[in-house]
Amino acid sequence: MSTVTPVGVRDADVVTQTPPAAGRRGWVGYLTMPLILAVVLISLYLYVNGRELDSIEARSLNAAALSTAVGEHVALTAVSTVITLLIAVPLGILLTRPFTRRVRPFIITLLTLGQAVPTISVLVLLAVMFLFLGFQAAIVGLVLYAIIPVLLNTMVGLEQVDENVLEAGRGMGLSRFQVLRRLELPLAVPVILAGVRTALVINVGTATLATYINGGGLGDVIMAGLSTNRVLVQVVGAVLTSVLALLIDYLAGLAENLLQPKGLRSTRS
Repeated sequence: MSTVTPVGVRDADVVTQTPPAAGRRGWVGYLTMPLILAVVLISLYLYVNGRELDSIEARSLNAAALSTAVGEHVALTAVSTVITLLIAVPLGILLTRPFTRRVRPFIITLLTLGQAVPTISVLVLLAVMFLFLGFQAAIVGLVLYAIIPVLLNTMVGLEQVDENVLEAGRGMGLSRFQVLRRLELPLAVPVILAGVRTALVINVGTATLATYINGGGLGDVIMAGLSTNRVLVQVVGAVLTSVLALLIDYLAGLAENLLQPKGLRSTRS
């Protein structure tokens, strides 16, 4: 339906006014996920506190051990995602330029094949062949696994920009770099951010495998439960990993909405 602006009311006034009901629905939408995650964590805490833990469970599920594991897991996810962005976004920009058109299929095929290899295989390869263990080795494996979503989304986002928009920019005297910086990248932001969001969630789940090469994280908690046959420890590690993945996905969704150009932002209802 078309909106008719009353006489004497400025357009800016109409645009900035939000119906109260829509605003309330928006806030409910933003708060639903944090509230659900809070309920899950509180329920888990009450459940664990209500059980009589043996010495092994108490050692694995104390606050200090869990805080350390969560901190290591967040560090693995954050560092690997930042490195992924530093590699994938410039490479995606480069592969959308005309002079790379011939080599583009080979590079994408190579990277896609690399992602098809299970992450645990990459980690074992680094550990056995190169004696590469610990946090840094885990970062290498996570980056190799998460680079494809960001790279492909960067390329798709840049290639879907309307050619008429680019021609208009060139017609206004913008250089190639200015067209890229002021037109292509801003219009590709929504698609690129979707790839970043995917990479974040992938890294949260895959980072649990870092425990096999002494990389730390919540995988240590899960492995401690598996090796000692303590189901409660396994459940706590798995639930914390799931909550962290959902929380990071939620925060990435907020960032995705806020960082989009104003004209492209979706209205939450």
